[in-house]
Amino acid sequence: MTQHPEQQYLDLGLDLIENGIYNKDLWGGDVTYSFFGRQFRFDFQDGFPLLTTKKVYWKWVVAELIWFLRGDSNIRFLVKNNVHIWDDYPYYAYNRKVEKWLEPSMTKEEFIEKIGNDEDFARAHGTLPKIYGELWRRWPTKDPGRTVDQIAWILQELTEDPYARNTCLSAWNPEYLYTMALPDEAARYPICHGFSQYSIKEGKLYGQLYQRSADIFLGVPFNTASYSLLVHILAHLLGVEPGGFIHTFGDVHIYENHIEQMKEQATRTPRPFPKVTIDPNLKSIDEIDFHHIILEWYDPYPPIKAEMAFVWGMTGREKKDEEGGEVL
Repeated sequence: MTQHPEQQYLDLGLDLIENGIYNKDLWGGDVTYSFFGRQFRFDFQDGFPLLTTKKVYWKWVVAELIWFLRGDSNIRFLVKNNVHIWDDYPYYAYNRKVEKWLEPSMTKEEFIEKIGNDEDFARAHGTLPKIYGELWRRWPTKDPGRTVDQIAWILQELTEDPYARNTCLSAWNPEYLYTMALPDEAARYPICHGFSQYSIKEGKLYGQLYQRSADIFLGVPFNTASYSLLVHILAHLLGVEPGGFIHTFGDVHIYENHIEQMKEQATRTPRPFPKVTIDPNLKSIDEIDFHHIILEWYDPYPPIKAEMAFVWGMTGREKKDEEGGEVL
């Protein structure tokens, strides 16, 4: 009997619990158990790899990917669509200003409500510069005012040369990351899924993601679904079939406070994967919207809740600079 493709996820989760290497975050103190270098492979003939052993919030997957593909980096779009997976980062940055008496104090709920209702406030406090959407669609170059649209280029390159081997998508820009960046230019979010590549083989599009840091319980199911959906969208626009997705990990880990949840999930027997189709009326990546993406036959087990770790995109040295008043 052929093993369900979801089983590779469950097996890795249990392996991390039983054999993962102990790690403790130097600055946040979170404990994880990790491996370096693992991989999942999904053939779309087996369905769309949206986990069934717990419910993955599909609307969040779709909304975030649309947000990226629009080149957006302000959370207002997500907030207006009641998706709150990115709220913590701009709120944290706002509170750093509050501590310096530069802004009035407000609760997170008040902050998010104001982001949704006040466009000027959102413009001032809701943007996370140098993250995925901006780097995918508006990569900054050395020439003032010129940007590179990587998504449009990938579509053009694979249209002109279906055998192209150079169609890579990067969000890893050392100029803005960690201590490689100038103190006032460091990205405030740690780029985790930084590099992917796309290839047409026998009339089917395949994608592979290299994810440098992967939270197996909360993040990985979301990332697998997101990049699998991106393959489906690109394949549709290229006029080929979606073939499959390869998810390659650098540091893949389970947080200590997710272990019991992972054990519970692993007791569940995977159900058939759902199906995803793209509306044939979608003609351009710039038109992408919720109604263009159709999910069918998704029958998951109930969700399993767990607390998401908040990981700031700056190292301890940079945070000391910030606390000293050099970085806002």
